[in-house]
Amino acid sequence: MTDIAPRVTGAPLARPAAPLTTLPGMDIRIVNDPDGVADLAAASIARWLRDTPGRADLSLAGGGTPRATYLRLRDEEVPWEGVDVWMGDERWVPPDHPDNNGRMAREALVDHVPARFHAVPWEAGDPDQAAAAYARTLRGFIADDGTGPRPGVVVLGIGDDGHTASLFPDGSALSERERIYVADDVPGKGWRVTATMPLLTGARRIAFLATGTAKAGAVAAVLEEGRDLPARRVATTARGEVTWFLDRQAAAGLRRV
Repeated sequence: MTDIAPRVTGAPLARPAAPLTTLPGMDIRIVNDPDGVADLAAASIARWLRDTPGRADLSLAGGGTPRATYLRLRDEEVPWEGVDVWMGDERWVPPDHPDNNGRMAREALVDHVPARFHAVPWEAGDPDQAAAAYARTLRGFIADDGTGPRPGVVVLGIGDDGHTASLFPDGSALSERERIYVADDVPGKGWRVTATMPLLTGARRIAFLATGTAKAGAVAAVLEEGRDLPARRVATTARGEVTWFLDRQAAAGLRRV
């Protein structure tokens, strides 16, 4: 498949000096700072949820950049009573642990809106059982068009190693092709439970969020260099629309004039 230049928007920004190595359907939004990313991402996610016919679903990511977006989402016009919220991945720690992604999502967003929240079930006993139980839960409300589950809106971050959700370059979950949610003992990071490629790439809309200089190398590796990293695999094989929300520091490695 031939790569083409994406639609790049933001204020103000020069046109790309050369095509970025992305695929059709990729949209890159670049703004000045992290606050701008949070504002633009929240407004976009809210619009996507409002435009969803019937009941919507929203997958949340952990991390500081998404948290700022969730705080903004609390003030957006969203029909939350008709939204199922779920976690794209989770660290295998108790729900009240500071590192628990679901705890952050509750504190930043879910406890403040009337959405229906589906936490990864810590009480399942072990990561494998929790992942299997969560997969059953997700299949109960995520639409399936006959080709596989089609989540509505999926929010993702990107790590400095190019991972997204808990799909790491050296993790076994990245190669899963059948199950939609699995457990993985990630080297150096411990147990995670995560959505897999079949689930993430079925999303109708994916929002990647990245801010700061620490993310510039990974963003450039995925969007500029075309390195085979988990975030690029998701972005380039997604069946729906993919939007990157970047600040200028995170986008510093992209070629511009």
